[in-house]
Amino acid sequence: MHNLVPAYETFLLNIKHASANTVSSYMRDIRQFAVYITNREKSSLQDCDRDCIVRYVQYLTDDRKSPATISRSVASLKSFFTFCVNEGAMKANPVHDIPQQKAEKKLPQILTGREVELLLEQPKCTDMKGYRDKAMLELLYATGMRVSEMISLDVADVSIAGSFVKCEGHGRFRIIPLYPAAIKAISAYLTDIRPKMIAVPKEQALFVNLGGERMSRQGFWKIIKHYQEMAQISKEITPHTLRHSFAAHLLENGADLHSLQEMLGHSDISSTQIYTQVVKQNLKAVYNKYHPRA
Repeated sequence: MHNLVPAYETFLLNIKHASANTVSSYMRDIRQFAVYITNREKSSLQDCDRDCIVRYVQYLTDDRKSPATISRSVASLKSFFTFCVNEGAMKANPVHDIPQQKAEKKLPQILTGREVELLLEQPKCTDMKGYRDKAMLELLYATGMRVSEMISLDVADVSIAGSFVKCEGHGRFRIIPLYPAAIKAISAYLTDIRPKMIAVPKEQALFVNLGGERMSRQGFWKIIKHYQEMAQISKEITPHTLRHSFAAHLLENGADLHSLQEMLGHSDISSTQIYTQVVKQNLKAVYNKYHPRA
């Protein structure tokens, strides 16, 4: 049974083709459970039954783990034990009918219009890094694309003449318009800066790091945190914050949900509808702050 843990990891990577983040998350949950069952239950993974899973869920609850964390752990274990059953190592999945806790839905954090302006003003076009960073931030707020989509862009995906960018995410292609300031920033970067930054002439990546290779998600994370500090914005900004802000600001200014769904690349409009709650929450906050009798 011990050998099935690394075998399951191989299965996730080579058969399911799960992302590195997904594999890391699943394996962390499984190893944490293995420690629990060894130390607390004095048992093994192969001897695990439904009662053991119920006790583990209660253990996580008593340890003040969030409903989202507990739900993810249960899902990880369910997938692992399904693999064990399919491999013939167990007769039944002990997690088969364990109910998953409903995670509390948190509304996404968004920036105000002024905070977006502050953030976009931080990169200074005085060196190559400043030009590149300005283009990246303007592109994210102009399109609402995911950071993974942005760093996957090639030069050929951007049309300066057509004022749009072609993007692929979650197996779907979409065309997203660009506003003039974004076009200006990207054009300046493409024309004057990128040719000096790329490591080799055949490099196709739109955005490259200082080593001349495709920008990584981790690299961009450091960039946006740097500019958050420079702008002195107290809200916690993540690479997804500009995507959320893009969506909420378009809705506030009259965009319809179906157009927004298309630009964001959501397969289900219910994913887009959460931004209507964000807008309503913001309106309520404004009302409570400024109405004389609120």
